[in-house]
Formats: sequence, structure tokens, C-alpha cells
Amino acid sequence: MTTTDTPARAGREWLTDWDPEDESSWDRSLAWKTMWITTGALTLAFCTWFLASAIAPNLTNLGFALDKNQLYWLAAMPGLAGGTLRLVWMWLPPIMGTRKLVSLTTLLLVIPLVGWGIAVQNPSTSFVTFMILAALSGIGGGAFSGFMPSTSYFFPRSKQGTALGLQAGLGNFGVSIVQFVTPWIIGFSLLGILGASQTFHDAAKNTNHEVWEQNAAFIYVPFVVVAVILAWTMLKSVPVRANFRQQMDIFGNVDTWFMTALYVMTFGTFAGLSAQFGLLIKNLYGAGNTQIVATAADGSTSVLVPGYVVPLALSYAFLGPLVGAGARVAFAPLTDRFGGARWTLIAGVGILLSLLFTMLHVHPDPSAGAEALQSDFLGFLGGMVAIFFFTGIGNASTFKQMPMIFERRQAGGVIGWTSAIAAYGPFFFGVGLAVANITAFFTLGVVFAAVCIVLTWVRYARPGAPKPS
Repeated sequence: MTTTDTPARAGREWLTDWDPEDESSWDRSLAWKTMWITTGALTLAFCTWFLASAIAPNLTNLGFALDKNQLYWLAAMPGLAGGTLRLVWMWLPPIMGTRKLVSLTTLLLVIPLVGWGIAVQNPSTSFVTFMILAALSGIGGGAFSGFMPSTSYFFPRSKQGTALGLQAGLGNFGVSIVQFVTPWIIGFSLLGILGASQTFHDAAKNTNHEVWEQNAAFIYVPFVVVAVILAWTMLKSVPVRANFRQQMDIFGNVDTWFMTALYVMTFGTFAGLSAQFGLLIKNLYGAGNTQIVATAADGSTSVLVPGYVVPLALSYAFLGPLVGAGARVAFAPLTDRFGGARWTLIAGVGILLSLLFTMLHVHPDPSAGAEALQSDFLGFLGGMVAIFFFTGIGNASTFKQMPMIFERRQAGGVIGWTSAIAAYGPFFFGVGLAVANITAFFTLGVVFAAVCIVLTWVRYARPGAPKPS
């Protein structure tokens, strides 16, 4: 991407004559500085985007009158908003430039973070208010569709698999961070000025304890402020220009639609399961709503409370996103070395098989006893973690494929578009789990993965493929 024929833009933030494919003039230091600062901001964006999924499982324990389907919707709304906002953010990199885009987007994260911190302190906060805050959290999801393409402008094609894999993977760690930090950070008062405590009722143990749920949101605000300052003072912008009409040409390329399907299989699954993982564990293995009386052969009875796994729900919710994000980081360099298509093929097969295995463990029988339930739970957890692992591989490999298939400006647009559509994952998973049988929903996932496997082999991975990548 040479920019010598691009009209100069005013201001010290704009670079001139930027061509990362020219090794002699490529500013390696600036490129990696841009990646690291933007990645830090992206991690905070993902924390904000998935904050609802970390808070939602706690709300009924805090006294909020919300039913199971409302909680699924609450965890789903950031996906709907994030996907829609990505359709806006995807056009912004060549219009705003990296510096303004990263700085201003990160600053907007303060709005939902402060809003959540205030709302969870008031038991009368309505479901509508929570849904509005969940929608505003989608700003964090929209950021990805702008940050990733703008970073891609700074790197040559040979290093984009590593650079974008690291940025996306480390950014994805925001999902596991918010799931891991929330149960811990709400356990003590940070500062008295941040609000009073709430009473948390543990249905499984029938006990109450004091929490500060607002900490789950307020803890990120200082880091957001630091990220904004770093972005505004240290980032530059590449003078790539394309108006809205010019960027529309990506939709005339059939590979845009094929890669969208593949990224929905990988990141759409990662994001959808990340948003619902805690609720799935709680609803399947930690219901705690009903006492079941089991009668033994000798006529004796015992009371089984399926809520005994409840304390594990939030403790394990971070594990899947952590593995998925880690796989994305670990496999990013391998995609640069071996190509992306073969890894996408492996990811598709792994996702399909993991879904089939997990389906064996989504209908636990509370009357089977604690030992059988625990075994079933471990099978469910193992299957879900495997799904996350293979989505992480696919997330890295698809981002290697796109810069290889498309020219640089188009690649940025396609990255933005595919990530926008895949960001609807939390919404579709939330709606699907709220209205459909879980087995039917997972079966649909198996069928979709099978279609994507065939597509990857025929178009990109087989010997003599039309678009080897």
C-alpha cells in the first residue's frame, strides 16, 4: 500500500509515504507501538462488551426480579448492539485515522461502565434500564471492527497474521478477564465513595454475604482513562483514503461472503458462548430452584439439591474465553508460517466434533446423584473448553486468510465487515437458548460447521484451490 499518490492530510498525526511492504522504509517501531496501545484499548473494550454476561448471573441473587429468559436476553443484547455498531465502525479507519478512532472510541467506554456501576446498586432498576446499558456496552464490541483494520495498515502482509492474531487474541482476553475478575472484585469495598454494599443470597447454601457489585464496572474506568491518554498522545494515522462508496466494492467479491461465514463459525461461536457460558453452567448444573426427593430401593428417601454446583458457575465462566483467546495468540505465528486455510479447516473439524461431544452433557439428571452429576458437569465443561480452543485457532487463521485474499484497503473493509456480522454471536446464542431446545440449537451449529468445513476445503485449502490462503 503506497500512499505517495494520496493527498496529504493536515496535522502532525498523519504519516506520509507509508509503505509497509518496503522493508527499507517501514517503521517497525511505530507499527508495533500502534499494535500494543490499540490492543490495550481493545482489551478494555472487550471487558466492557462482556460486562453484562459477568453481572447477569448475579442479579437474581442480589434481589432483582428477573427470570431466566430475561437474563439470556440481557447477555444477548451487547451482541446485537456490538454487531450493529461494528457495521458503523468498519467504515471509520480510512475516514478518521487510527489516532482519533482509538482515542474517542475508548473514551466512550466510560458511559456504560459508569452506568452499570450505578444501576446495580439500586434493586428497583428496571429490566429496560439494564437492556439500555447492555446495548451501550456494545460500544466495546463495535471497537474491534475499527481497531483491527486500522492496525492492519501498519504491517506488511507477511506479518499481519502475527500482528492481528496477537491484537485480536489479547483483546479477546478481555472476555475472560471480566469473567474472572468480577467474582473476586465484588467481594470487598474499593473506596467508600463508590457506593454501599448489597446483600448476595446464595441459593445453594441458603446463606447471605456482602458484595459490592458496582466494583465489576468501576474497576475499569481508570484504565480506560490511561488508554485514552496514551492513544491520543502516541498514535499516528496512515493516510489511507476511501469514502463510503469506494469501500462498498468489497460486497461484489464472493470471498467476502465466504470469509464472513467462516468467521461466524469461529468468532461468532467464541463470542456467543462467552456471553452465555456462565448462565449455561448455572441453568444446567446449578439451578438450585427445586428440591428433588429420590427414593432408594429400601424405601428410604433423600433430598437432592441440584444447586450444589452453583458456586462453580462464575468460577469456571472465565475458563472457556481464556482458552479461546490463548489459542488465538498461540496459533497466530503458525498461520504466518503455514498459511491460514489449513488451520481454518482444522478449526472447523474440531468445532464440529466438540459440539457433538458437548451435546451428550446438556441434559443432566438431578436424580442420578451428586457423583453422576459431577461427572456429567466435567464432561460438559471439557466439551465447551474444546469448542473455545478450536474457535481460537479459527479466529487466528481467518485473520491470516483475509489479508492474503484481498488487496490492502479491501482487506481492512472485509475484516471490519466479517467481524461485525460475527459479533452478533452473543445475540443469536442468547435468543436461540431463550426460545429453542438446547439440543436443537447445538445441532444447528453442527450443520453450519459442516458446511464451513466443505467451503474451506473447496475454496481455500485443497491442492489447486482457487484462493489458497
